[in-house]
Amino acid sequence: MSDAAPKVGFVSLGCPKNLVDSERILTQLRAEGYGIVPRYEEADLVIVNTCGFIDAAVEESLEAIGEALDANGRVLVTGCLGERAATIRERHPQVLAITGAHAYEAVMEEVHRHLPAPHDPFLDLLPPQGVKLTPRHYAYLKISEGCNHRCTFCIIPQLRGDLASRPIGEVLDEAQRLVESGVRELLVVSQDTSAYGVDRRYRADIHGGRVLETRLTTLARELGQLPAWTRLHYVYPYPHVDELIPLMAEGAILPYLDIPLQHASESVLRAMKRPAASEKVLARIRRWREQCPELTLRSTFIVGFPGETEDDFDRLLDFLQEAQLDRVGAFAYSPVEGAAANALPDPVPEPVRQERLARLMEVQSQISRDRLATQVGRRMPVLIDEVQPDRLLARGPGDAPEVDGLVIVEGAWEGVEAGDFIEVEVTGYDDHDLYAEPLA
Repeated sequence: MSDAAPKVGFVSLGCPKNLVDSERILTQLRAEGYGIVPRYEEADLVIVNTCGFIDAAVEESLEAIGEALDANGRVLVTGCLGERAATIRERHPQVLAITGAHAYEAVMEEVHRHLPAPHDPFLDLLPPQGVKLTPRHYAYLKISEGCNHRCTFCIIPQLRGDLASRPIGEVLDEAQRLVESGVRELLVVSQDTSAYGVDRRYRADIHGGRVLETRLTTLARELGQLPAWTRLHYVYPYPHVDELIPLMAEGAILPYLDIPLQHASESVLRAMKRPAASEKVLARIRRWREQCPELTLRSTFIVGFPGETEDDFDRLLDFLQEAQLDRVGAFAYSPVEGAAANALPDPVPEPVRQERLARLMEVQSQISRDRLATQVGRRMPVLIDEVQPDRLLARGPGDAPEVDGLVIVEGAWEGVEAGDFIEVEVTGYDDHDLYAEPLA
């Protein structure tokens, strides 16, 4: 990078889908010859990619903008909070410009306006897979934007619009480039992964000289032919999800489903404007595990939603006991500016919300620990994330990065590095992680 190249600092906040947006912006900046620097004082301009999903994320984003302004003074704001420009301007009127979510072209227009591109971009410095913010051996593969649901607690459609699926050929081309560059795990993400292709009416596209439908099952089957793990996130339990289980059983894609169920009480689910059929979900989970015993299930739940009674909460605990989910994330309900749930009657007091959250996590912690105990003696491949002097930190097929546990292999190891696969046998467990020994 030439010393004369204009330099950009970058702050990325929020979910994996926002991370993908950041990577695309960074890739374009590098393609045009901009330098990317890690410290505010080195930058000619700073971009802050914000999150605006819940109030805590809004405050974190506003604080990050303020920190960048204090340290540098020249700040562009993009991302979900950018859809609420007045909120940003009220706190930080001196920002140079504000753009919304996944507004790549608008971001680059503002960069060009406030920091013109160099005349001779160093295109040879751009790796073929683009610039990544994750470790080089795994990457998030975003297959669509937006969402057609209108959940009362969520403002994603207001921020990112309705569902807009990427053509399957484009997605597979990106996946192939990532794998060719060294990626060993593809994490498929979107607001609603199960709905992939619905907006395009499953329109056919071309990849590798073949005609393929823009459909989740087709995409999963094609990704399964690449020499990398494929892990699915944010999969609503639509009926066609059943078609994915055989692909998992045969090893084409990882036996892992991240399903955002949110609750189990039908009255609460109706208030959320979510599918209210927990009994059907339990029946499908049983069928899935019969077809694919190694299946790992992860979900998220909201407790203390407006109108949630003690009986509703007990139904949720009963559901957890019966479903025996491997991994669970839970949140006490928090009002989100602009969400329809704010107008619902019978809000649950904050102390009750927190007490229910603690009770749920106590129940689920024991379930998760019991599920980990069943893994002892299992032989499986793991992907090494980090080589430490006295151990390897790895993940198995049931462990997504950053949200799930680890597989820890004790001892000093030579000749292995992050991104390698090794075979192990599980020998122990704790509240979150597995312990294993390598197989000769």
